[in-house]
Amino acid sequence: MTQHEVIRSLNTGLYINGVWTDPQDRRSFSVEDPSTGEILTTVADAGPEDGIAALDAAVGAQESWAATPPRVRGDILRQAFEAVTAKAEDFATLMTLEMGKPIAEARAEVNYGAEFLRWFSEEAVRISGRYSTAPDGKTRLLVHKRPVGPCLLITPWNFPLAMVTRKVGPAIAAGCTMVLKPPSLTPLTSLMLTQVFHEAGLPPGVLNVVPTASSGRLTERLLADGRLRKLSFTGSTEVGRSLLRLAANTVLRCSMELGGNAPFLVFEDAVLDHAVEGAMIAKLRNMGEACTAANRFIVHESVAADFSGMLAEAMARLMVGSGLDPASGLGPLIDEKSRGKVDALVQDAVNRGATIRTGGASIDGPGYFYPPTVIDGIPPEADILREEIFGPVAPTVTFATEDQAIGLANDTEYGLAGYAYTRDFERVLRLTEAIEVGMLGINTGVVSNPAAPFGGVKQSGLGREGGLEGIEEYLETRYVGLAGAM
Repeated sequence: MTQHEVIRSLNTGLYINGVWTDPQDRRSFSVEDPSTGEILTTVADAGPEDGIAALDAAVGAQESWAATPPRVRGDILRQAFEAVTAKAEDFATLMTLEMGKPIAEARAEVNYGAEFLRWFSEEAVRISGRYSTAPDGKTRLLVHKRPVGPCLLITPWNFPLAMVTRKVGPAIAAGCTMVLKPPSLTPLTSLMLTQVFHEAGLPPGVLNVVPTASSGRLTERLLADGRLRKLSFTGSTEVGRSLLRLAANTVLRCSMELGGNAPFLVFEDAVLDHAVEGAMIAKLRNMGEACTAANRFIVHESVAADFSGMLAEAMARLMVGSGLDPASGLGPLIDEKSRGKVDALVQDAVNRGATIRTGGASIDGPGYFYPPTVIDGIPPEADILREEIFGPVAPTVTFATEDQAIGLANDTEYGLAGYAYTRDFERVLRLTEAIEVGMLGINTGVVSNPAAPFGGVKQSGLGREGGLEGIEEYLETRYVGLAGAM
């Protein structure tokens, strides 16, 4: 379909109990194209009462969905995987329109996001327990897994498909019902995916979708309801802290994938061509609007000048423009507020004495474009070394010893992802023990994989998504003691 046909094909209402419907107060909000600032369409704006209606549906469907055979749940996920794959170009076009990422990256996200559906379709039939004899021999111990229950899933705007499938996939596989609150900046991909699940035969009430421009009112109401049993959130650490405080009132099971400040270490023995190639991926994927994005480039002093120069040259060659242009290597940031934050961090570093090697100023014209930027000579007190940039800016600092590099890498409240380039195998082993992150890429700029556990330490979150661990977040462990003759 053309981009206009993709938009027209969407149902932009609320999806509650298997039916597309309007909000009770019939409000709506606009979704814009960040490459032009123009409105793409309007979407139903759910209020607190709509959220409760969605939770009512999820609670009503929970018992029957938990009793649905795992094979059936897995087959629905497999059908959804095949449907997303068949509609890959429509999904990619829609993501580029509402989020801005280059079409090649959007296609890659379709593949990545669909893989969570396939992965968890296979995990649905592998939920297991155990049976054993108590140490005193008097009883038998039966341990089995049960679905947590109705879940609230809150997804971010930067990966409109993959962040949804990474939550919905394991919830469906585990036998949980859901209320999904997609992001107000990029809700359209979630709505297209919802239609896929509807057509795949997901029973009414299992997945309920309530886009809203007033997230606080809706989520606060849902988190106060004792029938909700789990919260899964991906977003900023600041918002995550607030949600955890609210979730504490009903002692909700929580999964939190929060902010990052990923270090990218380049040691003196690194192959610089490979390090620059990895840096381009780790920094510029999604225009740098990724929690796993390399945020601080920590480079050995003997190769720092060469690395910064090579990285600046590679970044300067990228074409910045609409993601729908196949020649574009970098799309817009999501909105003017985000672009303003990125520019403020750059200017703060410059005002403190840093040097811009390339880029460094907002691009005039329609859309929210910011050029790929490399900065070095950054003093330790600069904000850009402390805050998550979420933009195409690569600040570099130097180190002299391995211990110094590790200290710089760990000098942050965050601990989601990290990267290191070195050919020293013993150093690799030391880094795996010393770097305080949940995911570490060695000689690679990509760590995300549906078959691997995704998550962080420190203030980057709680729990894991993906991998064998992903489904455990949606399961409770139940123990039964069996006494008497066996």
